[in-house]
Amino acid sequence: MKQIIDTHPHVISPDTQKYPLQPVGGVQSSWSQAHAVTHEALVTAMDEAGIGKAVVVQASTAYGYDNSYLAETVAAHPDRLTGVFAVDVLAPDAVEKIQFWQGKGLTGLRLFTAGSTMQGQSGWLNDPRTDAMWAFANETGLPVCVQMRPQGIPQLADVLERFPETTILIDHLARSAFEDGPPYQLAAQLWALARFPNVNLKLTLRNFEAAEKGQSTVPDFLEHLLSIYGAKRVAWGSNFPAADKPLDELVRRALEALAVLNEKERSEIMGGTALRLYPALAK
Repeated sequence: MKQIIDTHPHVISPDTQKYPLQPVGGVQSSWSQAHAVTHEALVTAMDEAGIGKAVVVQASTAYGYDNSYLAETVAAHPDRLTGVFAVDVLAPDAVEKIQFWQGKGLTGLRLFTAGSTMQGQSGWLNDPRTDAMWAFANETGLPVCVQMRPQGIPQLADVLERFPETTILIDHLARSAFEDGPPYQLAAQLWALARFPNVNLKLTLRNFEAAEKGQSTVPDFLEHLLSIYGAKRVAWGSNFPAADKPLDELVRRALEALAVLNEKERSEIMGGTALRLYPALAK
C-alpha cells in the first residue's frame, strides 16, 4: 500500500473566542463537545496511525458555515492536509462564498443534510435555490461531499440527472442498512446511484459495523459493494474524533476488514480514490 489517506477527520479548537461555536441547526453535537482535537493533535495522531495525508471535513455541528479553523488547519499543514468546507447553498451568494473558501486553500464542498443533530433527512438537496451551486460544481469539478440518509437519495439522483458531471462523495454510504445480507436489497437505492459514474462512496467504521448485523458479513458486504462501484469509487474515512475511538484503532479496524480484498483494491480504498477526488493532496 503506497499511502494511507483519511478522507474524514474533523478538527475542533478549544478557543471558542477566536472560533465561536455556531452549529448548523443551532444544536452542537455531543462528539464536538467531548473532543477538542486541534490540527496539531490531528497530525500527531495521523503520524501515530501511519496516515500520510488527510481531507479534513468541516465540523458542521460545531462551526456551521464558518470554516475559519478549517482554513487555518490546512494552511498550517499544506503538505499533509486539504479541507472540505461548508456554505449555505440556499443563500443567493452561495457561489461567491464557495469561491471565497477556495481562495483560502480549501478544495471540496460539504453538504450536511442529515446527521447526529439532524435525525431526519432535509429536503433541500434538490431545491431550485441550490441550482447555481450545482452548476458551479458541475462545471468546475468541485467535489461535493454529502452527509445524508437513504431518504435523500432520490433528491440526489434528481440533481445528477440535471448536473451529471458533478463529482459526489457520499459520507458513510448514506447510512444505509445491510442486515438483510446478499444481495442487500435494503440498500437498493444506494446501488442504483452507481449508474452515475461520478458518484463515489465514503466507507467508515459505521459501515463495517452495519455490515456485521443480521444476515450480513463484512466479506459479503465488501464483495457486493465492489461488484457495483469498484474500489476506485470507494474511499476510506475515519470519522475521527466523532467515531469516539483512537485514530490508530480506526485504521487498524479498516485494514482488518479490508484484508479479504487484494492489495490493489485495498490501496485504492485507503488512498488512491482520495487522490483522484482531491488532487491537491498529490502536491
